[in-house]
Amino acid sequence: MFYRENGQFKTSYAADQQIFPIAQDRWSVLILVALAFGAVPFLADEYMLRAILIPFLILALAALGVNILVGYCGQISLGSGAFMAVGAYAAYNFFARVDGLPLIISILMGGVFAALVGVLFGIPSLRVKGLYLAVATLAAQFFCDWAFLRISWFTNDSASGTVMVSALKVFGLPVNTPLQKYLFCLMFLAVFGLLAKNLVRSAIGREWMAIRDMDVAAAVIGIRPMYAKLTAFAVSSFIVGVAGALWGFVHLGSWEPAAFSIDRSFQLLFMVIIGGMGSIMGSFFGAAFIVILPIVINQGLPWLGHLFGFVVSTAALTHAEQIIFGSLIVWFLIVEPHGLARLWSVGKQKLRLWPFPH
Repeated sequence: MFYRENGQFKTSYAADQQIFPIAQDRWSVLILVALAFGAVPFLADEYMLRAILIPFLILALAALGVNILVGYCGQISLGSGAFMAVGAYAAYNFFARVDGLPLIISILMGGVFAALVGVLFGIPSLRVKGLYLAVATLAAQFFCDWAFLRISWFTNDSASGTVMVSALKVFGLPVNTPLQKYLFCLMFLAVFGLLAKNLVRSAIGREWMAIRDMDVAAAVIGIRPMYAKLTAFAVSSFIVGVAGALWGFVHLGSWEPAAFSIDRSFQLLFMVIIGGMGSIMGSFFGAAFIVILPIVINQGLPWLGHLFGFVVSTAALTHAEQIIFGSLIVWFLIVEPHGLARLWSVGKQKLRLWPFPH
């Protein structure tokens, strides 16, 4: 009753091909964006901004990039943490070595260099796929960990290997408080989310999905596998690199190579699996799930322990978080391999027929 497109007639091709063809979807997205920009800054406290919202925005952006490669093009990658590191360190070097370079340009240049590295390590995808490609991209993770740890030039000859940025400004406006950082990251996510949504609906997006579904058939009908795969690696690595620069500049402030370890690569891959592969909305769902789950466990288990009369130690919380997290990943792979985005889609389909049975 509330989610039906009855009476919403399309009278032009442009209207039929718009991003959100149903009016309820358009209004829902506009209201959500308006709340994110207008209401959240007044309702969220400093803890929520620092611990939940800013990490969610940056990880959602990174998951968006990984989803383009893994979900839309079908190329398994375990080097996302390395591409985040390349984006962070490249942006840092531009920011530190080029006087007067705007912050946004530094972050985007970090994404450009991440795209170049992504294309370099995406070349094996022209010959191998599946588990072998995952191992090839895993080499990027180990190589970048070694390079940023051993080559002091990347850290501006820092003795400790830790780099630091401060006094961030955009168009003369400071980006120092949690609220300013939140709005800065939100603008990046909104712009890149809109670009990604349009990109996967374009000709290159359809080529990616054709390669994902059956690369041999795609090549037969005239799609160039080399072009499709390498562009997917480039676009994905660019977005992940921008997310890495935001993670270092905005969220951490100072970091070392361990901040972009292989654990980060697995975390981003799990976001895509849980949220839904081949879905822009799934990237947001996966990031929200990964960010909120540890907080729920850390708050909920001690409460249950107090309720039933037992003490939950910090080590027990850590182990419980890993056990619950792993169990949920297995559950999603078995019960709903298309992730939370599929559940969201099924729910919308049922609303179209409610209150009548499906």
